[in-house]
Amino acid sequence: MASLNQQQKRVLMATSLSYVIVILDTSIVNVALPPIAADLGTGLTGLQWVVSAYTLAFASLLLSGGALGDRLGARQVYLAGLAIFACASALCGLAGGLPLLVVARVLQGVGAALLVPSSLTLINGAFPDAKQRAGAIGVWAGCGGVAMAAGPLIGGVLIQFWGWRSLFWTNIPVIVLGIGLTQRIAAVRPLISLRQMDYAGQGAVIAALATSVAVLIEGARLGWHSGWVLGGIAVAAVSWLMFVMIERRGRQPMLPPALFRSAVFSASAWVSLVSALVFYGAFFLLSLYFQTVRGWSPLQSGLAFLPLTIMVTLGSFVSGRLVQAFGAGRVVYGSLLLYTLGFGGLLALAASVPYWRIALCFPLLGLAAGIITPAATAALLNEVASERAGIAAGVLNAGRQSGSAFGVAIFGALMTAFHPLENGIRIAVYGAMGLSLLTAILWGLAFRFAVRAGARQPAGR
Repeated sequence: MASLNQQQKRVLMATSLSYVIVILDTSIVNVALPPIAADLGTGLTGLQWVVSAYTLAFASLLLSGGALGDRLGARQVYLAGLAIFACASALCGLAGGLPLLVVARVLQGVGAALLVPSSLTLINGAFPDAKQRAGAIGVWAGCGGVAMAAGPLIGGVLIQFWGWRSLFWTNIPVIVLGIGLTQRIAAVRPLISLRQMDYAGQGAVIAALATSVAVLIEGARLGWHSGWVLGGIAVAAVSWLMFVMIERRGRQPMLPPALFRSAVFSASAWVSLVSALVFYGAFFLLSLYFQTVRGWSPLQSGLAFLPLTIMVTLGSFVSGRLVQAFGAGRVVYGSLLLYTLGFGGLLALAASVPYWRIALCFPLLGLAAGIITPAATAALLNEVASERAGIAAGVLNAGRQSGSAFGVAIFGALMTAFHPLENGIRIAVYGAMGLSLLTAILWGLAFRFAVRAGARQPAGR
């Protein structure tokens, strides 16, 4: 990247720091699940809430976070997001029981939903040159990839020496540094006329996502015929229906239905959701497997994940070149097949299986996860007009965070419903294989349909 001025350096450093903590708090908590369960006296259902509360709030508020930044100014909203995330992290570190920890995780998700879209707006304003902006976004995204790769190991080291609460306390000095840098950034002029807040749609999607995840998490514990669960299913169905109706009739919907008229756009959003669902669901499953079934420490578990998370970072760096060489359609299709093969190898999971048998599957899963997001993004953005690129990227990110929440809920429900734990793990792995293969088929059909309909072909195809 060409030499940067002081303003650009501050923007890039501040936004990259925030993205690091956002991604870290998506993955790092997984290695802390058994220690949290032992300290707070909770079971598998409680652990699902600890993980999903963050991603649920993040996903449901992400699009509105972007609109709020346009109305009030990205710098102000960004600072508010940092402050909320810092306070929420402190609450997590102080939590003496599960309810307070879950509430604090929700607040972390609120902070993250303000940080991510505002950080992209700040980068967009600080880097008017297209090439410089692309390079800055690459650095920003790369920092997230490094955070994902280092998360389990960092978490294992912190827990080993200072306990699980240290995972949250370490966020605070990083956030303080981010606030100091952001205060020295010039304010970005609010774009009030461009986007309005969709309050009705926001309320409906919060209710829909929250009740859907709650049903999946609590269903196995309370029983699928429980009155509470059946009531939750009814509320979720009504909320999703209301959300669709509100977005179809709204003047400025948070999720414009017209975007989904493109088969490739719809398929790209679905692929992003499924990729996050199976990846983070497997991450949750394997964290419990290493520490519960095999009896490993958090540090040993963090080290065990290295072949997986390093390949995620590598995949994200080579994805762009693969898309240029083979086209987004083929790259995403191949990544979904890698998922299928990788999960097929995990069917060997058992207490006595050698670790190397498990580790052989990690490069396939890691490469698939790293490659698929940039490739699906390229396919998605190629289907929308440039003035809708921001909302399209927001849809993709919201889908990923929703998929993460659903993955933990679904995998956890399967592990709870089937005993012993190894049987639940095996059923969850079969489900991930089937969903990956089905999505590969749907992706191929979407691209064929787009070509036959005369749609513009994705770049590099």
